[in-house]
Amino acid sequence: MTVSEQSPIRTAPETITIRNPVTSAVIGEVPIQSADEVRRAVERARAAFPAWAARSVQERATLLRKWGDLIMAEQDKMIATIRSETGKIQLHAWEEVLVIDNTVDYYYYRAAGILRPQTRRSLIPMKFKARMYYKPYGVCGFITPWNYPLLNALQDLIPALIAGNTVILKPSEITPFTALYAVELMHRVGIPKDVAQVVTGAGQTGSALVDLVDDLSFTGSTATGRKIAMRCAERLIPYSLELGGKDALIVLKDANIDLAATGTLAGSLENSGQVCVATERVYVEAAVYDQYIERIRHYVAQMVQGSGDGMWDIHIGSMTNEREVQRAEQQLADAVSKGAKVLYGGKRRPDLGPLFFEPTLLVDVDHSMEVMREETFGPLIPIMKVKDEAEAIRLANDNRYGLSGAIYTRDLKRGEQLATQMESGDVHVNCTSWIFGIPTLPMGGVKESGVGRRNGPEGLLRFVKPQSIVIDNELMNKPKLTLVDEFGLRIALLIRSARRYIPFLRL
Repeated sequence: MTVSEQSPIRTAPETITIRNPVTSAVIGEVPIQSADEVRRAVERARAAFPAWAARSVQERATLLRKWGDLIMAEQDKMIATIRSETGKIQLHAWEEVLVIDNTVDYYYYRAAGILRPQTRRSLIPMKFKARMYYKPYGVCGFITPWNYPLLNALQDLIPALIAGNTVILKPSEITPFTALYAVELMHRVGIPKDVAQVVTGAGQTGSALVDLVDDLSFTGSTATGRKIAMRCAERLIPYSLELGGKDALIVLKDANIDLAATGTLAGSLENSGQVCVATERVYVEAAVYDQYIERIRHYVAQMVQGSGDGMWDIHIGSMTNEREVQRAEQQLADAVSKGAKVLYGGKRRPDLGPLFFEPTLLVDVDHSMEVMREETFGPLIPIMKVKDEAEAIRLANDNRYGLSGAIYTRDLKRGEQLATQMESGDVHVNCTSWIFGIPTLPMGGVKESGVGRRNGPEGLLRFVKPQSIVIDNELMNKPKLTLVDEFGLRIALLIRSARRYIPFLRL
């Protein structure tokens, strides 16, 4: 057989086909960008960095404010793009737009103050001046997930750009068009194309980005996050990880049960449960357990599931990919095999679309079941009866994750006190998931839920490196062969004694 007669050599696909999860219709294709293409993107970003960093903080923030305004002006198209890729309902897509706008607003007004050069106290104030500056890292890389393709992809880019970095975004291969559209809008308001770039592809594209950038942010699974952390550690570059969660909600015996029941549903079923801070296990004090079960069954039966339009007409939409549906089914089967009972839901809704799964209430659960230990990322609500608040806190903390949590109680002081006992990055009292909508507060996980914080001053400072400057005014200086001479030592000891009585001298 001649070479020309042989079967053609099969190569890796050069594009990824993106489908609507509700209809399975093809939305479009994006290229799988190679390591060389990622390298060229990083080189362009690095070349663009000096000019972008030379602009003032407020100038960069103003461009981001214009970008946020443009997203609001084109929100209908943005929402349609989000929904076409994720299958989520209109309200949940609109929430992404709103959170991005609030984040822009916060940093527009606060970033210049947070990043201003600072004067610090020095050991000998009359002689040394101590100053600190914040400097951007350079090229920041972002690998982001599919569940919130605007919010999770762009929320961290905002402070990174305002801090003076250039950015390269690798969105999920499941939902790339939202990110591409959002960055296109950045270019339209005047942010240079090489300052904000998107590279598309799957795992290999993301891996190439990790190997090249000066700072890396990742939102996704704990398993992948651990690998990224190891590679960043090898390269000695900073990184931030928002990883898995198994967020607990506690209902105390003095709670408003109707608010607790509806709050559980809202916190568990936002985006069909595909939320990092979704409520994934519920602990209810025995004194109100039966009442809580009756009310949550009452309210879940009123929820409308579907894919139609309307901000308030539909409560839960489609899941986004088959893998997550299968994980929910597997955890459900495991729980039932170990004695759990399904009170509501528990199956797919093929009449609505291939990836619709009913809101599902589970009782008689315990920690031997995967649904109480491992991240679900789907519309399952396992509910466990507990003796008292002490047992609830103990069980809530009995997990390798620690991202978010919630407590329902009428005693707000007691609720806040108990919240500090929960091992999670944030805790809500009488609400759930609002941490995303409060850009003044840092958000992030403990234990295996991640490293680093987004939002608040902490979310901006993670994209800069402090540089300390010490200035000697040469007062009473004379040539010496040691850092401290006899006279300087006497002055230092004198200041040490005076520091307890003179505030100006305190460090």
